[in-house]
Amino acid sequence: MLGLPKTTEFNKRIPKQKFYENLEISPALKKVFVDQVKTIYWRNKIATTTVNLAPGTDVTEIEVFEVKLSEQSLDEGMLRQMDKEIPYHILFLLEYQGKYQAWIGYKEASASGIAAFKVNKYYHTEWMEEVDLPVKLEGLDIDSVYENFVKQIAGDKLQAVEAGESLKDTVAREEEKENLRKQIANLQAKIKKEKQLNKQIQMNTELKKLKKELEAM
Repeated sequence: MLGLPKTTEFNKRIPKQKFYENLEISPALKKVFVDQVKTIYWRNKIATTTVNLAPGTDVTEIEVFEVKLSEQSLDEGMLRQMDKEIPYHILFLLEYQGKYQAWIGYKEASASGIAAFKVNKYYHTEWMEEVDLPVKLEGLDIDSVYENFVKQIAGDKLQAVEAGESLKDTVAREEEKENLRKQIANLQAKIKKEKQLNKQIQMNTELKKLKKELEAM
């Protein structure tokens, strides 16, 4: 898939039951696997053993999973469960009625020691033909290939302010901006409902502060 080298092809079907049987997951998440997912295929394995790339420092392998859906929407929690159970970086290709979305989470080593990785945020493309997906194998090592996958899929959602800014810093900054936008939206909603003038003034002061923080980022 995605025009990746034949040496990376794996094409192994993975029973979806593996991700919810004998694991402590909620009934709601199990229902997502049962109702929303038809089949899961492990399509490609991108590693130094399968393609001519230098080893990565943070990324050892990138797995490409094709997830065939029963409906067009998918609960993000399902991808998080798969990312949690598999100790490698994953590129997800969701398929529904012949159209595809590419999904990838910014996955980094966990500092807590409870899990191998944590996924801070997922990025995805629109639905399109597989050949039109903006996902290309670019880079000289596994780390750079992974970072390029994230940037390609995120598109305009990840824009470095300064040349040379690391992907980790860019993702962290975008998450901060997203949190500020949520705070601003919540505060604006509260201001509309508030009837006391003095409280409105206090909240408007806080709103201006948050907006300035967002503009400065």
